[in-house]
Amino acid sequence: MSDKTPVPAGFVGVAGNIGIKDPQDDFFAVVSQAPAVVSAVFTLSRFAGPSVRLSREAAADGRARGVTVIARNANVATGQIGTADAREVQEGVARAAGVEPDDILIASTGVIGRPYPMDRVRSYLAGLPAEFPPADLDRSAAAMMTTDTHPKIATAKVGGATLTGIAKGVGMIEPNMATMLTWFFTDAELEQPVLDEVFRRVVDKTFNALSIDTDTSTSDSAAILANGLAGPVDVGEFEAALHEVALKLVRMIASDGEGAGKLIEVRVTGARDDAQAKRIGKAVVNSPLVKTAVHGADPNWGRVAMAVGKCSDETDVFPENVRIVFGDVETFPTEATDETLERAAQHMKGDEVVISVDLGIADGAFTVYGCDLTEGYIRINADYTT
Repeated sequence: MSDKTPVPAGFVGVAGNIGIKDPQDDFFAVVSQAPAVVSAVFTLSRFAGPSVRLSREAAADGRARGVTVIARNANVATGQIGTADAREVQEGVARAAGVEPDDILIASTGVIGRPYPMDRVRSYLAGLPAEFPPADLDRSAAAMMTTDTHPKIATAKVGGATLTGIAKGVGMIEPNMATMLTWFFTDAELEQPVLDEVFRRVVDKTFNALSIDTDTSTSDSAAILANGLAGPVDVGEFEAALHEVALKLVRMIASDGEGAGKLIEVRVTGARDDAQAKRIGKAVVNSPLVKTAVHGADPNWGRVAMAVGKCSDETDVFPENVRIVFGDVETFPTEATDETLERAAQHMKGDEVVISVDLGIADGAFTVYGCDLTEGYIRINADYTT
C-alpha cells in the first residue's frame, strides 16, 4: 500500500529542480484537468511581489486551473523585470499544461530583491513534459520549502470527495488576510461564492490566528481549487473538514517555526467579542518575553499579564477580572505557590504549551498559535542571504 498522501481526482503536476540555490527541488506546478473554481487571499504588504499581483488577477473571476511555485527566490522588489519574469513562468507552465496563462496562480518564496536566474528557468520550463503525470503533493510540499525542516501536508475526506492541503512557512509570519504559501486542492463540487465564504472564514480562524515573529511576508498567498469531479458535498461538512486540515497545517507551521522547540497555544476567553480576544491573544503569543519564558519552561505569569496590559486601547480589561492559566494550573489571581509554579513548569517542558487568559468581560473567544523564541531563530535569520 502506498504511503503517498491522497490526491483529489483530476489534479496532475510536476516538481523538480531549476537550480535556484541548491540541488533540492525548488519548483512545482499542480493543474486541474477539469475547470475549477477558486478562492484566494493574499498579503496586504505594500511590497507585495509580482507573483502576488499576477495571482490576484488570475483569481479575480473565481476560476483557475492550477498553481505554480518557485522556491528560494521571492522575486520581490525586482521592478518591471521581475513582473516580466513571473509572467513568463506563468505562461510557460500554462503552455505545457494546455491551459490559459490567466488560469495559473503563481507564487515565489525566498530571498527578496534578486531576479530569477531566467536562463535556468527557461531551460527547465522548456523541458516540461507534454502531459503532466498525476500530481505528487508530497513532493510539491517539499519543493516549496525554504528554511522549513519538513514538508507540511494534511488531508481529509468529505463524503466521496478528497481535500488535501500543503503549506510552507517557518519565519516572517504574521499573516494579514493570508498566510505564507498554502494551497488546497479538492474534487468536491461547490459554487464559487460558497467556496469563497467558507475559505475566508476558515483562513481567519486558522492561518490568521498564527504568528511566528510578527512580520508579514511580501509573498503570502493562500488558495483553494475545487474541480467538482467527485460531485457535490454537504457545505457544513466541507467547512469542518477544511478547518481541520487548515488547523493541522497551522500547528505544523507553528511547531516548525525558525529555531522553534515548542508550539504555543494561547486561548483567550471572556472577551468583549472574538476580535478583542484575537488582539489580546496575538499580544501574548507575539511577546518576546513570553516566548523566551516558554523556551525556558519558566511559568512567569507576570509576562503574560504584561502582554495583556500593554493593550492599552482595551479599556474594559481590568486586572481584577483577569484569570491566567498555564496548562491546567491557575497562576493568577490565585496566589502562585512553589508547588503550583512547579506544576506549571512541568507543563511548559512539553512540546506544546497552552496559556489561557480569561478577561471576565463577556463571551468572546479566540485561540492563536505561535512558538517559542530561541537562539536558533537568530542564527537562521542572521545568515539567511548568505
